[in-house]
Amino acid sequence: MSRLGKKPITIPEKVKVEFKNGTLEVSGANGKLSQSINDEINVKIENSDVTVEQKQPSRQANMLQGLIRGLICNMIEGVTTGYKKELELNGLGFKAVMSGKLITLTVGYSHTVTLEIPEGLKVVVGMTQDKVPTLTITGCDKQKVGAFAAQVRAVKPPEPYKGFGIKYFGEKIIRKAGKAAAGSKK
Repeated sequence: MSRLGKKPITIPEKVKVEFKNGTLEVSGANGKLSQSINDEINVKIENSDVTVEQKQPSRQANMLQGLIRGLICNMIEGVTTGYKKELELNGLGFKAVMSGKLITLTVGYSHTVTLEIPEGLKVVVGMTQDKVPTLTITGCDKQKVGAFAAQVRAVKPPEPYKGFGIKYFGEKIIRKAGKAAAGSKK
């Protein structure tokens, strides 16, 4: 049995949770999220608690119980506080420009890369104190925020020699020695 899956989730104030026709809807200050729930799982909402139960005990239902409980926790946290990912654009002449629902990246290619910002996400372009361009992606859906941040990072992943590229804030890039360091061992 999933120990964590059986624990009840407390619903904070100003958050509304509804379960109808196999779909769970959570709404709060930051937005509204919905998640379809598998037929093997039952969601009960009592007072200010949400519990996830298995209809028939099985290995599949046990795994789904823990998964769905985690998804519900993420949904509640998303509509109350939201999620945020920060990216740094490290490189000479690297920059990002917002125009409506499009973000244009200049990251060392012969062309610019334009990405459309998904619905429900907010992107802010900024600078650090060291004049490094940054992107801050915020939203209430954890999956959307992480997926869009990964899509932006995939445009120009950081390379191991000089560290140029798009990286997450605080990400450590393992650096390699170049040819000059390898040739000086003689």
